[in-house]
Amino acid sequence: MAMKVMVSVPATARKGDAVEIKAMAMHPMENGLRRDNDGKVIPRFILRKFECRYNGELVVDCDWHTAISANPYLSFFVKAVDSGKIEFAWTDDNGAVERHTATIAVT
Repeated sequence: MAMKVMVSVPATARKGDAVEIKAMAMHPMENGLRRDNDGKVIPRFILRKFECRYNGELVVDCDWHTAISANPYLSFFVKAVDSGKIEFAWTDDNGAVERHTATIAVT
C-alpha cells in the first residue's frame, strides 16, 4: 500500500504511568458515494481497520466505515507495563496492510 503513517510514542515511561499514543495515516478515504466528471460512481476505498498492540497484546481495535475522515488520526492512552514494542496496523478495503513499529523503555 505504501501509505505514509506517523506515530508518536514516548521513548521512555515510568512503570504504571499512562502514556499517550498518537497515530495518523495519510489516506484519501474515498467513501464510494461520490461521482466522477462522467457521472460514474468512484469506488469506495477506505482504511477499514486499525489495530495497535503493546508487546503483542491488543490495546486498540477499530473497525471503520464510510463516514471515517481522510487521513484518520487517533490518540489514546496505554498503561506503561514493560519495555517493548508498540505495533500499529492499518488495513484497507483491498486487504493490504500497512504496519509500523515503535519501542518504549519502561523503568
